[in-house]
Amino acid sequence: QVQLVESGGGLVQPGGSLRLSCAASGNIFNIGHMGWYRQAPGKQRELVATVTSAGHTTYADSVKGRFTISRDNGANTARLQMNSLKPEDTAIYYCNADLMVKVPFWNDYWGQGTQVTVSS
Repeated sequence: QVQLVESGGGLVQPGGSLRLSCAASGNIFNIGHMGWYRQAPGKQRELVATVTSAGHTTYADSVKGRFTISRDNGANTARLQMNSLKPEDTAIYYCNADLMVKVPFWNDYWGQGTQVTVSS
C-alpha cells in the first residue's frame, strides 16, 4: 500500500515553530516533486511550498522567509520547517507527491493531513 503519512502538527503560540514531516512508503520506484498544501476552514486548498527531486524550491508569498521545505531522497521524506507562525497559518496541512509506483507512470498522491493551530 503506497501512502504518504504526515506528522508534526499541533498547537503553537504565535511566533512559535513547528516542523512537519511527510514519509512516503510502499513499493515506490521514484519520487518526483514533493510539496505541502494547506486548507483553512471555509477556504480553498492552497500551495505552501514544493521541492523537486533536484532540490529546487518554491514558496507561497505568504510563507516566504518563514517556512523552509526540504527533502531526503534516500529516506523518501519531506519536511516543512515553520517559524514565526501566525494565526493565519492555522489550517490542515497536506503532503503531496508525484510517485512512480508502476514504471513509467506517475501518479499524484496526498497524505491524510495534519492540523496546525496557531493561537495564544
